[in-house]
Amino acid sequence: MAYGPVRRAQLISYYGVGAVSVLPRGVSVITAGLDHWYQGPDSAEEGIDLQDFRVEEWRLKEDLGVDHFRLAPDFRPRTGRTRQKNLALTIPALRFPTWHVCSSCRLLKRQPLSRYGRSPFCERCKKTRKRTRAMNQVRFVAICPQGHIQDFPFREWTHRLPNPSCDKDLSLISTGGASLSAQLVRCRCGQQRYLSRITEASAGGKTSFLSTYLERPADEEGRYGVTSEFRCRGVMPWHGTNEGSACDELLRGSFREASNLYFHLTKSAIYIPRDEQGEVSEKLLEMLENPPLSTVLSTLRGVGINPSPSRLRTLEHNEFLRSFADDEIARALQIVESSAGLQYEEDGWPTSNETEFRLREFGILKKKMNTTELKTTLPRLASYELPVNKTISHITLVDQLRETRVFWGFNRIFPDRGTLGDRKRMLWKNPPNRKEAWLPAYVVRGEGFLLELDSSRLARWENTFAVTERTAVMLGRYRAMQAERGLRDRSLAPRFVLVHTLAHLLINRLTYECGYSSAGLRERLYVAEGPNPMAALLIYTAAGDSEGTMGGLVRMGKPGHLERVVDTALERARWCSSDPVCMELGEIGQGPDSCNQAACHNCALLPETSCEEFNRFLDRALLVGTFDVPELGYFS
Repeated sequence: MAYGPVRRAQLISYYGVGAVSVLPRGVSVITAGLDHWYQGPDSAEEGIDLQDFRVEEWRLKEDLGVDHFRLAPDFRPRTGRTRQKNLALTIPALRFPTWHVCSSCRLLKRQPLSRYGRSPFCERCKKTRKRTRAMNQVRFVAICPQGHIQDFPFREWTHRLPNPSCDKDLSLISTGGASLSAQLVRCRCGQQRYLSRITEASAGGKTSFLSTYLERPADEEGRYGVTSEFRCRGVMPWHGTNEGSACDELLRGSFREASNLYFHLTKSAIYIPRDEQGEVSEKLLEMLENPPLSTVLSTLRGVGINPSPSRLRTLEHNEFLRSFADDEIARALQIVESSAGLQYEEDGWPTSNETEFRLREFGILKKKMNTTELKTTLPRLASYELPVNKTISHITLVDQLRETRVFWGFNRIFPDRGTLGDRKRMLWKNPPNRKEAWLPAYVVRGEGFLLELDSSRLARWENTFAVTERTAVMLGRYRAMQAERGLRDRSLAPRFVLVHTLAHLLINRLTYECGYSSAGLRERLYVAEGPNPMAALLIYTAAGDSEGTMGGLVRMGKPGHLERVVDTALERARWCSSDPVCMELGEIGQGPDSCNQAACHNCALLPETSCEEFNRFLDRALLVGTFDVPELGYFS
């Protein structure tokens, strides 16, 4: 049986449901849907304890419209005869693509999705050549913008028909060369065709060469075949079937290793207490929201009885409430009731209210907290020296935090297609109801510090013509890329580029100061305009495995250390090792989607796991100015 290890964090990102990956033995697989998770070799109900994987994050539950979250099952081998729960649980995967090609005679043959073990052997070589030759999976698949994926239609492509009647053997022949134009598909009936242009499509995906390949060449009498389109069949092999569903999107060919084959959609939240006054323990709230107490509350509401502390103490399972006072229980019931009545929007993205989502988080992080999941301290700003005390208005040292990251869907070809409801439904073959719905999550704990820029200085800076003009150029390039690639509409204020670039420069500098690698640090941006303005950044460590929380990052945020970090980061930003090319190239755009200006790998880029914007919208000139206009920068 083919198998391979994978981290829990990877199942929330690059190896999530519907992702194609290659196992160590060379078998290409697609991660199965959520219906098939938590099913071990012992399928008895008493062998699976789902409470062991349950994760609570009240804000993400409200935003994503689910009952709870679950950690991906970790593999626990059997250690004895005593009966234990949650043993030998794995994440199932299916063999995909199903087309295989012989390494010797180049015969194409399909295998079932459910095939176990290593690659099959070629039956034709075994019969005709008396040799045993392995058949390897092809590298080509077909995808559509709705997230569907299917085997490449070799037979349809070769015969230029949507439903060819020929069922003779196909061969995939390499004629020399590394391009697609050197790959030839040949049928024993005599038809053949090269794979050139199978990945071509117009901007926005309105036309696709693969879907319009049915235009046949002129026959002997000069007549052309009728042009028609080959549409997506809506195949979702991660659910264990090659049967299609309703879909009318155009198909395009792709390599199984292509970067646009899979865009994971995740949302994260820093834990903040539901009761900001600290009068209610989080343990009590979790007990009221989970069985058996949640069942008791639901029963009382169903018969029209208002639950109260005194009534709950007279009912079954009252032993859970003995250590809590009536006032605390009453306050907890109010919080649970208010959460139960919230509505969420399935027709949009969960990030549509991201400003409100982070505004509440930002307000808590600016306070002094001391809970089991969040501990913060507020140093005196007067204790800091230049350049911190003149440019930063607030600092919070976060000694302990908890971040929950949730996987809620995926896209193909374009990263920003579909709605929350559409993406969630694709994860399930039989989607559960709201009361039973869950999503995979990953929990990490870390430390960090929060910096807020001075509002009065920021207002003077961002209203200057040179700053708004420079940012408008970057926004114009994003608009052009948005139309071409189907990206989401968004605003791009100068303060956002400023805060984002500052976070990158500080992370790059902190790797030399506190011992963490750049991949072990992350940014979280709090930026907004309007009635509730924000201009702050949180730099924190939340790697969750080999790099834990050692206190080094918090130490760098204290007086006497933060000034050196900021000053050195700004000094290095004034001259990049690629200058003057980096600064001058920024005028015409560089980096991902050409959405950066003065920012490159030598000065401002980070590993993608550390950046919220995939290394876009960066410009160090907004911090320190350009060679010609040094006063352009906020820190100038």
